[in-house]
Amino acid sequence: MSKPNKARVFSLKNTAHDFVWLTGAPVVFWQRPKIIYTSEKAKEKIRGGALLIANHTGIYDPVYMMLGVPYRRQFFIISEEVMDKPVGALFKACRCIRIDRNNPNLATFREIIERLKSGEVISMFPEGHISHDDSTSQFKSGMVLMAVRSGVPIVPMYIKPKTKPTERLTIVLGESVSVTELYGEHPTFAQIDAATKLLYERETELSGFIN
Repeated sequence: MSKPNKARVFSLKNTAHDFVWLTGAPVVFWQRPKIIYTSEKAKEKIRGGALLIANHTGIYDPVYMMLGVPYRRQFFIISEEVMDKPVGALFKACRCIRIDRNNPNLATFREIIERLKSGEVISMFPEGHISHDDSTSQFKSGMVLMAVRSGVPIVPMYIKPKTKPTERLTIVLGESVSVTELYGEHPTFAQIDAATKLLYERETELSGFIN
């Protein structure tokens, strides 16, 4: 069971992360985010630890995820390729989690689990790469293992791809999925695959809520 919701309390250890968040007001006005909820349950605020997942079609998607759930501090799982670039220093300061997509190590997995158990929100893109069209690639099962080991729900988000910079940002938030409630604390490999498929289906369904 994850700990109670962590309110956004400004502290030195989160200085860089919160500086980016606080100075993002111009982005909010420019994007004019429109948030669509699939149900009344989907409107409920995320409490305690949670995995927030979304489709991935562009480099600004992490910013869009923050705009979709602005009341929670989010920490992103970032690939080694991005972290090794000059901009990687900013990601490190924002307490992003470095991961080798081709060979994830146990230390990274443990760090993610501990953060989730402590009540933090970890945001990620389960496709594992950017899709340069409207389609959503199949999900990797790592997110399901993280959710099971930490006992947190997975919240699906859909970000409508933008065709031009001035287009209004549209985000769809769906109901959370608890893998442990569906399959217990020790799901089989088949059940992990089934949960991964279910989350993929939920994700693709979200696009249907956009007019």
